[in-house]
Amino acid sequence: MDLQEEYKSPFDFERGVNANYLYLSPSLSVTPPGSPGLTAKGNGISRPETIPEVGEDAASTVSLSATSLTEEEQEELRNELAKVEDEIQTLSQVLAAKERHVAEMKRKLGITPLNELKQNITKGWQDVTTSTAYKRTSETLSQAGQKATAAFSTVGSAISKKLEDVR
Repeated sequence: MDLQEEYKSPFDFERGVNANYLYLSPSLSVTPPGSPGLTAKGNGISRPETIPEVGEDAASTVSLSATSLTEEEQEELRNELAKVEDEIQTLSQVLAAKERHVAEMKRKLGITPLNELKQNITKGWQDVTTSTAYKRTSETLSQAGQKATAAFSTVGSAISKKLEDVR
C-alpha cells in the first residue's frame, strides 16, 4: 500500500489557488512566491477563475454567461435575493434590540449572570438526578457498595479468626 498514490490534495492546483485565502502578503503581490495561483495559457500568464469564499456577496459572484436562466429570471432572482438579505438584516436588528431589552429587564430585576449560572447548574443537576440512567447507576453502585461491605466484613472476620488461632 503506497500512501502517496492514495492521497488526494484538497486543492485543485490545475485551476489555481485562491491566494487571498491561503496567504496574507505584506507586499502588493497577493500571490506568494512559487504559488500555483497563476496558470500559463497560450502566450502569457492569466489568472484562473476565482472561487467564491464564504461571506462574499452571492449576487456579485454570479456568472451570467454560465447560467441557463433568462435575463428576466436572473433579474427576478437578484431582486428576491436582495429582499431576503434585507429581511435577514432587519431580523438581526430586531433580535439585537430584544436582547438589549431582556438584558435591561434582568438588570432591573436584579438577575445577574452569576445568579443565572447558579440556577442553570441547579436545574441541570436536578435533571441529571431525576434521569433514569442516573437512578439505575445509583442503584447499581449502591448494590455494589453493599456487596463490597459484606465482602470486607467477611474478610475481616476471617482475619480476626486466624489471628485468634495464631495466639
